[in-house]
Amino acid sequence: MSEDFYDILGVSRDASEEEIQEAYRKKAREYHPDVSDDPDAEEKFKQVKKAKEVLTDEEKRRAYDQMGHERFEQAEKRGGFDGGGGRGGRGDPFGGGFNMEDIFDQFFGGGRRRRRDSNRPRQGQDLKTTLEIDLEEAYEGAEKQVTIRRPETCPDCSGNGHPPDADSQTCPECNGRGQVTQVQQTPMGRVQQTTTCRRCGGEGTLYEETCSTCGGDGVVRNEATLTVEIPAGIQDGQTLRMEREGAPGENGGPNGDLLIDVSIRDHPEFERDGDDLNRREPISFPQAVFGDTIEVPTLDGDIEFEIPSGTQSGETFRLEGKGMPHLRRRGHGDLYVTVQVYTPEELNSEQREALEAFAEASDEEISVDEGFFEKLKNSI
Repeated sequence: MSEDFYDILGVSRDASEEEIQEAYRKKAREYHPDVSDDPDAEEKFKQVKKAKEVLTDEEKRRAYDQMGHERFEQAEKRGGFDGGGGRGGRGDPFGGGFNMEDIFDQFFGGGRRRRRDSNRPRQGQDLKTTLEIDLEEAYEGAEKQVTIRRPETCPDCSGNGHPPDADSQTCPECNGRGQVTQVQQTPMGRVQQTTTCRRCGGEGTLYEETCSTCGGDGVVRNEATLTVEIPAGIQDGQTLRMEREGAPGENGGPNGDLLIDVSIRDHPEFERDGDDLNRREPISFPQAVFGDTIEVPTLDGDIEFEIPSGTQSGETFRLEGKGMPHLRRRGHGDLYVTVQVYTPEELNSEQREALEAFAEASDEEISVDEGFFEKLKNSI
């Protein structure tokens, strides 16, 4: 990760405080140690936090812009920035963090800085897509493929928007400067503002031909199939990030990222609650009365489980460690099994006689001829 605070957050040097805060929130989610699988996530998270603290503080940001990253870090270690002359440092005649370029920019529209920034590398936009997986894939982790259509640098013009041998001429609008200056008369005097030339887009040059492949845009949209690593324990609705798989950057800047929103299909046997799982397990009336050893399905295969005698319908048992794996940390959640005693709809004569004998032995005042089995079913 770059040491430059602007590069760390992926923002331009003229980004607003709102843009910096938004970039910080995105990067903090990406590198938070509890969710990131990056081995250096903790250190990167600290860098992102430090970058935000400096760039959202007006005084510190002004000092950072003037001094650069290395000198700023050295000055901060020597005692920080107190808003006074100490921040100015050697060679700063104003002692308050200002220099002649700042004064020039305030009075003359920041022309020199804007011209530099218009040609500085910029990171490409992030792209988004969705991916649906099964609960088993979320349990075990998996490799999946996603196919997206994304903008890519035009291979025929290398992103320039025109053929390499195209005839060119100096832009008559800006005379090759890439910028135009407007002067306005105000009550405070004459004010001039410098902006990027609209006709040449800041290049200072016009070309007789545009690239036939991209139509002059410098980018084409192609289909790409990418392999995505699904971490075990991923939750429904979480987002995976594939770095540098987004839109191409500008002026040689890095590509953006691809964000993949993951959804998990409903499972016919298990319901997920965080890292815990729930399922219903049918047992017979004799199993509930006498107890039994049954096989219970889990996402890791069937296991044996002891049903204690006298189990009631609707009773829930906890199978520790048989739930979903915790995301990027050791251990599993639990599996909760709710037993449901079922009543057979049809009985043979031997089964019928046995239940009649049971009813008589229990002194049940139930008329067998008048819906005994239905009443028995309702009483269980």
